Amino acid sequence: QVQLVESGGGLVQAGGSLRLSCAASGRTFGYGMGWFRQAPGKERELVAAISWISNTYYTDSVKGRFTISRHIAKNTMYLQMNSLKPEDTAVYYCAASTRGPTMKMNLDDYDYWGQGTQVTVSS
Repeated sequence: QVQLVESGGGLVQAGGSLRLSCAASGRTFGYGMGWFRQAPGKERELVAAISWISNTYYTDSVKGRFTISRHIAKNTMYLQMNSLKPEDTAVYYCAASTRGPTMKMNLDDYDYWGQGTQVTVSS
């Protein structure tokens, strides 16, 4: 069983930065992981994904602004968010997939989810 706990969300002005953390308890060895977000009235969408060996994927809207990373020894994943925009406002969720070490792009491929952390970007 894996538990994921996000932290680092908050209120920031447009152009600012935040760093989200996702601390995992339990086995995540060999798992692909990802960050999703869900804005009010919208579907949950993939923001970034990372493989066990730290190959990465970003959705187009965050390329060049967000960086996903993971620290294996600390069992923690991060999302560094720079140049934030009001449209980045959402609840951000971390997720882990037990279905192999590669990056996973589909929400249904993830088995464990955190409780979410609110990110609000003011204009």
